[in-house]
Amino acid sequence: MEKLDRYDLKILAELQRDARISNQELAERIGLSPSPCSRRVKQLEDDGYIVRQVALLDRKKLGLSLTAYVLIGMDRHTPERFEHFQEVIRQCPEVLECSLVTGMEADYQLKVVVPDMDHYQQFLLGQLTRIEGVTSVRSSFVLNQVLSSTELPLGHLRG
Repeated sequence: MEKLDRYDLKILAELQRDARISNQELAERIGLSPSPCSRRVKQLEDDGYIVRQVALLDRKKLGLSLTAYVLIGMDRHTPERFEHFQEVIRQCPEVLECSLVTGMEADYQLKVVVPDMDHYQQFLLGQLTRIEGVTSVRSSFVLNQVLSSTELPLGHLRG
């Protein structure tokens, strides 16, 4: 990891909060003039610190009111079996996150967002349980989302 200075960290923090701000406003917020600020943002992109910029949508306004965390157990722990599962899951738009996990009686944890329980049942029975190698599926449903953030903590980089 390359050394990030205080300006780089301020840029990353500000862009995590709102990537739509203008370069002029960003420069003012971090205490640089616009040209060096723009060069730093470009360098952070080139170095891979900024991967992409996206719009965050309101899932409830879009009718996606059910969120489930799903634990998946696999029959065999082989690279081929895991690769196949991951390839299929990448094609499921309902799956927002898929993580290979340890420390529980599951191999994968998924975060799934759908309109309602009927859609979840269709996803579960029509797609998820049909993936070769899936032997168990345990679902937990979100009642109330207390915190949701896309901002990564940067405090440890201030060394």
